[in-house]
Amino acid sequence: MQVLFPEIKAYAKHHIDVGSGHHIYYEESGVEHGTPVVYVHGGPGTGSISYHRRFFDPEKYRIILVDQRGCGQSKADDALKDNTTDHLVQDMETIREKLGIDKWLLFGGGWGATLALLYAQKYPEKTLGLVLHSIFLGRQQDIDWIFETGVPRLVPDYWEEFAQSLHTSGTKNLLDVFSQRLEGSDDLARMAAAKSWAVWYARSSLLHHSTTWLKRFNDPHVASTTARIQAHYFRHKCFLEDNQLLNNVDKLKDIPGILVHGRFDLLCPLDCAWLLQQHWPIAELHIIRDACHANLDPSITDALVRAAKDIHRIITHDCSDSASD
Repeated sequence: MQVLFPEIKAYAKHHIDVGSGHHIYYEESGVEHGTPVVYVHGGPGTGSISYHRRFFDPEKYRIILVDQRGCGQSKADDALKDNTTDHLVQDMETIREKLGIDKWLLFGGGWGATLALLYAQKYPEKTLGLVLHSIFLGRQQDIDWIFETGVPRLVPDYWEEFAQSLHTSGTKNLLDVFSQRLEGSDDLARMAAAKSWAVWYARSSLLHHSTTWLKRFNDPHVASTTARIQAHYFRHKCFLEDNQLLNNVDKLKDIPGILVHGRFDLLCPLDCAWLLQQHWPIAELHIIRDACHANLDPSITDALVRAAKDIHRIITHDCSDSASD
């Protein structure tokens, strides 16, 4: 079984002013002249963390981590102002241009997979390939699955703890109740709601226990930004037209991809990855039989490390073929 590469440090760290009071953090690690890959973190709102560098061979990849608007080490006067999917995609393109990268590989899971797909559909000529896991298509039915139709039934014990923290018992309008609590004036109530959401999210993401994963979402800053930004996006239907990703998947027809999805993913059901691959047949789909949603589930980690190696062989071979034509 493949495991993460050893810990490495970033060789360069940056902030870039993208307007509206947002200063986006991004960093570089690995080898400067390697194949560029941007890690697109999930959430929305979770931010990057050092282990994200470790899915990639640091002797082959130039690894770029980006903290999206309002989270991680990015800075904002108002985290939710001008914070939409279009803004996040444009931030990625701004960073690519700033770094002088012609084309890059995109790697992300959950919300990170959503953003990576949106970027590749808008900028296919700048996309070498995609490695995606735990696919989230951002449709209204996918949001309803989390708050009403799916997850509350699959993990009723976890869900009841979350709902009780908001002093409600049903699933109808729970997103609205949660959002109101996060934007209220009571600091203690805001943090309690955020931590309750983050703990529920973390526990529902795992099939196998991970102290690192659970500790991360117990962090007050991560809990606060994750809860607030997720609620913002979910209330606005992720700022997407319904079925937008599948309707535009033809733009990926010449882009190689590897999809990794846990069979027991509670947050993003397997049919999301299945439908995507049906519309994008050039992409490989690897269904992981003993995994849930989190990329620290051992079998997901194994599949992603393998996928990063495999896609590197695919895109470097393609580049060699193009150069010889």
